[in-house]
Amino acid sequence: MNTPQTTSSSPVPTPVAGRADLRPQHIHDAVIRLAGNSQDGIQSVGGFLARLAGRSAQDVMTYMTIPSTISGGPSIFQVRIGSGEVLSAGDEADFLVAFHQHSYDTHIRALKEGGVLLYDSDNVQPNLDDKRFVYVGVQITSLTIEALGGTAKDKGKNIFVLGLLAAIFNFDAEKLKTLIRERFGKKDASLADTALIAFQAGYSYPVDNLLADRYHFEKVHKEGARAQITMDGNQAIAFGLIAAGVRYGAAYPITPWTSVMEILRAELPKYGGLFVQTEDELAAVSMALGFSYSGNLAVTGSSGPGISLKTEAIGWATMAEIPLLVVNVQRGGPSTGLPTNVEQSDLYQAIYSGHGDSPRVVLAAASVEDCFYVVLEAARIARKYSTPVFILSDSSLSTRIEAFDEPDLKNLVQISKPDLTPRPEGFKPYPLDKITQHAPPGTPMLDGKYPVLTGLEHDETGHPTGNPALHMKMTAKRREKLQKLAAELPLPEIHGDPEGDTLLVGWGSTFGPIREAVNRLRKAGSSVSAIHLRHVHPLPDGLDAIFARFRRVIVVELNDSGLYGFGQLATVLRARYCDPKIQSLTKTDGLSFLVREIVDGVSK
Repeated sequence: MNTPQTTSSSPVPTPVAGRADLRPQHIHDAVIRLAGNSQDGIQSVGGFLARLAGRSAQDVMTYMTIPSTISGGPSIFQVRIGSGEVLSAGDEADFLVAFHQHSYDTHIRALKEGGVLLYDSDNVQPNLDDKRFVYVGVQITSLTIEALGGTAKDKGKNIFVLGLLAAIFNFDAEKLKTLIRERFGKKDASLADTALIAFQAGYSYPVDNLLADRYHFEKVHKEGARAQITMDGNQAIAFGLIAAGVRYGAAYPITPWTSVMEILRAELPKYGGLFVQTEDELAAVSMALGFSYSGNLAVTGSSGPGISLKTEAIGWATMAEIPLLVVNVQRGGPSTGLPTNVEQSDLYQAIYSGHGDSPRVVLAAASVEDCFYVVLEAARIARKYSTPVFILSDSSLSTRIEAFDEPDLKNLVQISKPDLTPRPEGFKPYPLDKITQHAPPGTPMLDGKYPVLTGLEHDETGHPTGNPALHMKMTAKRREKLQKLAAELPLPEIHGDPEGDTLLVGWGSTFGPIREAVNRLRKAGSSVSAIHLRHVHPLPDGLDAIFARFRRVIVVELNDSGLYGFGQLATVLRARYCDPKIQSLTKTDGLSFLVREIVDGVSK
């Protein structure tokens, strides 16, 4: 394979004939990996490409790694753009952009054979004897400095690369320029102008001398499709909370939850609400509980370490039967663990972390789009059943960018106000035969008897009691409302045949890789299907009937196999159904599942 590159001071490389192409000129999808340092702005480039795809009616999914140290370090941003359904960020890259030597050394193994390596020839010396790849060397640093002037140093080379990619893949340059103005123009018009100069320099570079063909994405017409929006998982959670009628909350910052809190701090006042950054986690959850008791469903959130600190007060919410939304954007643990890496190891914490018998509801988002809709359902459940509801996301979803159809806000937005309707004589906030619905402070009580709220065991009016028989009845009351919820929950859709050899079970951000793995296995002739659980506690009734139709059930999750050989959800399912055919496929490397890892795991 011939290897065109730029090695001289001239910006124009010599054309080379007979080069093997990455793909046919008209492509269905492409995986582009940008590898550099966190200071290089590669996240910005990936974000621009992802948002461009969203505005071009294409599907997109991104993946990123960032260092957990304040000083920064090596990072990547991978974006997969497709004209059809995109379920994962891709196992391998079609196109690798390497800003530094370590970027090349570390990530060349992620490039497909026949793929293109675009590298900064000022800083990278690839092994040109490796004939598996197409090598495209461009003096990215020098050309950026030349375009912007010597004072710019290497700032702006990320936008120069964006211009290069726009030319190579025939991206809509005008739309990208609009995105650049939107991003930088808010801060300073001169920043936007500088960025546009860097973009134009990259876009004008003679890429036709680098690659035999530019690449065009196939156009797919979507009948009756709604306009698309593009956002990451944390943004989807924040705007889902607003759509769900949540107007109050409190939290303390922690990676990777913080951006949810920052959005709510900025947006809730626009709707007459308030979000408070408190001095610590216990103050945050306690303030949120105060908001909820006032009749305004409130939210608090964190990552695993912060949820641990909130646990005592969440137990109080269970006993007092206060509706509350608790968002956990999971990261690797235990302790402060892996702040910027993905794991699904907080499931036990969400289900069991309260002392005593403290049942609560746990939902898990499957995608960025689902981050928005799962919040709507969580709010409905919290209000109806007067209970804490955990919403599990993770660091993969928090930073992943996806494009999806704009929600029908006119029919989805919930408006909720405290119910201050006068309560009749004999009102009991904790009736044994009904689900608790509190009277917010200030509600008129026609008999003059006002309810009591306490974390102690209580009678039907809320007064503390140590009566053994009543404690058993109240414990059953708190349990039975979740059993009632379980009976109302829909069974998950089966992807594939309704019966067969293998059923994959997933939850959370493993959705896309699992579904793509099933598609690949079925195409190869294997009898494999999948379900994905949004409702992980309580589980919907009837899962055992689905399991019975398959020879084996493999639960795919990002946590440890544990002392007894099973991941956290697998252990819950085995305890629930006493079914020995439930097996585990787990990993804890801090990275999302690759499709091939699931395919190999099923095969083994």
